[in-house]
Amino acid sequence: MRIENLRQRLADLGAKPVHVQRILRAWTHALPLDAGPTRRGPMLPQPVLDALPAISAELAGLARLRSEHPADDGSARLLVELPDGQTIESVLLPRDGLCVSSQVGCAVGCVFCMTGRDGLLRQVGSAEIVAQVVLARQQRPVKKVVFMGMGEPAHNMENVIEAIQLLGSEGGIGHKNLVFSTVGDRRVFERLPELVVKPALALSLHTSRADLRAELLPKAPRIDPDELVELGEAYARRTGYPIQYQWTLIEGVNDSPEELDGIVRLLSGKYALMNMIPYNTIPDLPFRRPAWDKAADIARQLHRRGILTKLRNSAGQDVDGGCGQLRARTLAAETPVRFVR
Repeated sequence: MRIENLRQRLADLGAKPVHVQRILRAWTHALPLDAGPTRRGPMLPQPVLDALPAISAELAGLARLRSEHPADDGSARLLVELPDGQTIESVLLPRDGLCVSSQVGCAVGCVFCMTGRDGLLRQVGSAEIVAQVVLARQQRPVKKVVFMGMGEPAHNMENVIEAIQLLGSEGGIGHKNLVFSTVGDRRVFERLPELVVKPALALSLHTSRADLRAELLPKAPRIDPDELVELGEAYARRTGYPIQYQWTLIEGVNDSPEELDGIVRLLSGKYALMNMIPYNTIPDLPFRRPAWDKAADIARQLHRRGILTKLRNSAGQDVDGGCGQLRARTLAAETPVRFVR
């Protein structure tokens, strides 16, 4: 289901825009659909009232909690089941944040990522994206939503934009607290500035070298790091939100002094924040996580050279590892053993 389908369905039942707004606000805040301020508000037409129980049940089925894996850092990884039985991951983050998925699988195929190993299975509809927020709000407050889970949001642009517009209006989430994360796609820089709700932007950089980036992100659009940073800077200046550059720090791959020089060259004087995230080792892949002391030293060096840098740990590392691993482990456990004679 897409949000526009829900709007049309309510309109067909006789709901006026004010009624639709009231129902969507109640849903996004995990309240009964007929809720208003102290259960007051514009009187809903009788056909709408009659249909609300069925609509409520359908919305509840968009994202069901399959399993929850709390971590010591206050986060929790959620395995979420969609109506067709496919599963995605959401992550409850410390300080009232939530990471949501926009696709089942991913087509970018980053060589160090678990999510993209099976390619793209299907898009996540805009209502299914919002349903992840509703599911999370049933457990704790959500004041920030980052589109950094499974999938590449730019490859599901219409659904992601639709979800962002609803969350930033009826969902009551501050625009800068909606974070659109992407490997870089020129359509992002064309579409997002036109929106009423303009999200903050996180760009997956990972290296300052165009040749290495092509190896690490083989199916990402061919945008050189220099151009990507320039596009990001223009968006940052237009919106007033600094760009968050994501750098997955991989031992022996992008942790060299030359790469630090490249970061300084790219980001000096830019309205930007560098998120340095030590790689979360996946047993089946050849990449390794650097020692924390080395990662901390890299962050200190960048700070001393004028680059605002935050050294971050991927949330919930002590429970199920990086994005995609929880789903992969669950699927592996459910795969029946076949005996071939």
